[in-house]
Amino acid sequence: MTKLDAASSLANPQPILRMMIRLHRPWYVCYRCSRSLDRVAFSKGKTGYRQHGVISLAQRRSLGNDTSGRTVRTAVSPRRPLRLAILGSGPAGFYSAHRVMQKIQDANVDMYEKLPAPFGLVRYGVAPDHPEVKNCEERFEEVARNPRFNFIGNIAIGTHLSLTSLRSHYDAILFAYGASEDRRLNVAGESLGGIYSARAFVGWYNGLPEYSDLHPILDRGDNAVIIGQGNVALDVARILLTDIDTLRHTDIADNALESLSRSKIRHVDVVGRRGPMQAAFTLKELRELMNLSCVDFEPIDTTLLPPNLSELSRTPKRRVQLLLKGSSEHPDRPSSAHRSWALKFLLSPISFNSDPQNPNFVGRIRFQKTEFRDVDAFTPTATVRPISDDISLPASLAFRSVGYKSEPIPGLEDMGVVFDYNLGIIPNDMYGRVISPNVGPGSQTAGHLPGLYCAGWVKRGPTGVIASTMEDAFTTADIISRDWNERVPFLNEDDNRGCKLGWDGVKDEAVKADVRPIDWSDWKRIDKYEKERGKAVGKEREKLTSVSEMLRVLDR
Repeated sequence: MTKLDAASSLANPQPILRMMIRLHRPWYVCYRCSRSLDRVAFSKGKTGYRQHGVISLAQRRSLGNDTSGRTVRTAVSPRRPLRLAILGSGPAGFYSAHRVMQKIQDANVDMYEKLPAPFGLVRYGVAPDHPEVKNCEERFEEVARNPRFNFIGNIAIGTHLSLTSLRSHYDAILFAYGASEDRRLNVAGESLGGIYSARAFVGWYNGLPEYSDLHPILDRGDNAVIIGQGNVALDVARILLTDIDTLRHTDIADNALESLSRSKIRHVDVVGRRGPMQAAFTLKELRELMNLSCVDFEPIDTTLLPPNLSELSRTPKRRVQLLLKGSSEHPDRPSSAHRSWALKFLLSPISFNSDPQNPNFVGRIRFQKTEFRDVDAFTPTATVRPISDDISLPASLAFRSVGYKSEPIPGLEDMGVVFDYNLGIIPNDMYGRVISPNVGPGSQTAGHLPGLYCAGWVKRGPTGVIASTMEDAFTTADIISRDWNERVPFLNEDDNRGCKLGWDGVKDEAVKADVRPIDWSDWKRIDKYEKERGKAVGKEREKLTSVSEMLRVLDR
């Protein structure tokens, strides 16, 4: 029964006017907000419940004034198919799409990506010598084959297509576009030549178009210093130290392979402010670097490690055991190793100093020593403070690897989203609902912006691995599904035009921006071409490192 039919049947509402209203509402919607929702009226008869149609807020108020004691039970009326826009095609986006289409059987998902190639950090962030980590692409391929899924590549939301345009043609928008910037150290001399962000370096050797012209100078000297001790820092160290012939068989970018073949780096220091028990790297990354052929690991100060292993849980114990093993002599390791690396602890950078022979480039890095504030220096949360001593390390090449951060998409503020620049995230309720400090009901200040959700790094910050991103994406997708089924307000709830048009409603605007949208079949042609190029040189694929190259493939 339509809303118009319901109004007609309620015009002379005997016996419905002699009934009271009982509201069934989601647990996270307050009573005041739930009263604004349209409901379906039922009355109880001898043969069960009879549906009378959709009751508006005004009609429910008139019904609610009756005190006869009879009850109209309310139920959710069927909604048309959900139309969801996902911004970003990395793991957070694909896992969210999979879950939403699984939970809402008629949901339609349009995924927008600024590059012609999908998969985000799986393609451009995972180290080329870790092909097993990219197996999740097979799952993403399954998602893309779903007839209710649509990939739109080479479209930058906020530049080629406005957020306000998307809002008019979707029930919900899911922000899953990841972290596009790196955090700076903000110390003296950081602008000297030879200093790079780890994010840019990783993007460069993985063929990210944004950094195809980075051209890091790897042949100025022997020593590299990486500031930060997370997995990305260890990835950078491993790529610098791995034998070039090993890298030739990976999907590393061809221009990166050429530069690395001329590298003079022979020693890498990986430096952190705290100790080995607080470092962010995982056991897998540490073990791989320890086991590199013909690469020595400098022993660490064992006083920085817990003395009693029996008191440690499994993961910290394995970390200590691995560090102790790496610090001891290995009879199977050649003594003539021509490369080496070290983990340096309790050092905080205070300045980059120029090379006397080339003042425009870094030559050394000065660090201030730190010490633990806490009595127990072996807990993951132990903090440090600076002390008066300082040291300097030689550095012909330096990287900062102290974290990524997301940036707001142009037009986000027009949607009512107040981006958190300090944390580099879209404010949310931890489940993925985007919140604003200005839309809460009553005396409350914060509230959910209807139809807006986030997942992945733009939701929680740049932490975790692909598996944790999957769990995070599932959480957001489950909330979207729950909100939809519970009839929580979404975008354009007062718009009665029927089914939203999605991509069909906005593609004319994209065409006017003089860009070429890429669909999934276009991407598969690019994918096939890269694999054919790679096969010719004994690699899995040879990536195209510019958007123009990718588009030219489609004109062949």
